[in-house]
Amino acid sequence: MRTRVLVAVAAVATLGTTMAVTAQSASAAAAGCQVSYTISSQWSGGFGANVAVTNLGDPISGWTLRWSFGAGQAVTQAWNATVTQSGAAVTAVNVAYNGTLATGVSTSFGFNGSWTGGNPVPTAFTLNGVTCTGTVTPTTSPTATPTTSPTPTPTGSPATRTVRVFWLKPTDVTYDQRYPDGIAAVMREAQRYYRQELGKTFTLNNTVVEVVNGEHDRNWYITTNCTGSDHYWCVVGNMHQELMRRFGIANPDSRWLCVGEISAEETNQSGGGASTGWVVLSGHDADGAAGVNGPMNRWYGGMVHELGHAFGLPDSTSTDGTPMSASFYDYPNTHFSQAQKNAILAGPYGGFLA
Repeated sequence: MRTRVLVAVAAVATLGTTMAVTAQSASAAAAGCQVSYTISSQWSGGFGANVAVTNLGDPISGWTLRWSFGAGQAVTQAWNATVTQSGAAVTAVNVAYNGTLATGVSTSFGFNGSWTGGNPVPTAFTLNGVTCTGTVTPTTSPTATPTTSPTPTPTGSPATRTVRVFWLKPTDVTYDQRYPDGIAAVMREAQRYYRQELGKTFTLNNTVVEVVNGEHDRNWYITTNCTGSDHYWCVVGNMHQELMRRFGIANPDSRWLCVGEISAEETNQSGGGASTGWVVLSGHDADGAAGVNGPMNRWYGGMVHELGHAFGLPDSTSTDGTPMSASFYDYPNTHFSQAQKNAILAGPYGGFLA
């Protein structure tokens, strides 16, 4: 664990070992998908289902499938995908071994669920933001490189006493829907985990991830405001300062607990961490959330860990089975200690949990 003092975020705790990968810029491509949803078994109050996903478009290196239940069903257990749910909306994200899908290649996952009044089959699915119709839709030619997001830069303020999440996209990074979708999925899983551990959890906003068109290119964020050749904290520090200035956010801010991720970093020189009220993460975390880099449980556990710091917890002094130690790599097989639970609830943001 590398511990430094970041100018923008005092006493930031690093997130485990640094797994730095340069942020990837996705090119526009032909997109299309087909989904087969089958109820494999059903009993009083419960059911099992299998979902087969076929990529009909250009090859993809990570996928997020979304649908909504129409009768109050709930996923209770899943395999071959990480499945989270918020209200009726369900998000399934690939695991490490089935994220790459060439054109025409299928993968499948299964889950058990609960139902009460009925169990109709969902009628609409999206794969990486593309509606699955069984046909292929050509998009912009790969030679075109859009540098702005179709999602407008947020101008208003969301509800207070919530966790506010940003994805900052430098000017030379192509917009990719996998990033806001993936970061939102990581936040929803962290929300679920905190409820499991504490009996209460934080609130996310209706727009879970605010997409911010950055003011500079990647190299600026990597190299500006650095001390010598050490760029470890430059990326997240520059992001942090820009977000605070543009959106009038303090460090910390009693209105929101804030999470910022930026698609930029210098290989082996950029990291991230958290201090009270803020989580700041660089390119490899954004890539991981988008399904580009490594198994999803590492990114789920990492966010739980960093949110722990934002809620006021220090690192554990040993690998102790809690997410505040290297045990977060074993997520979800890790649990807060009673002392950590008490400290979160009594801490500066404990009142945000309900």
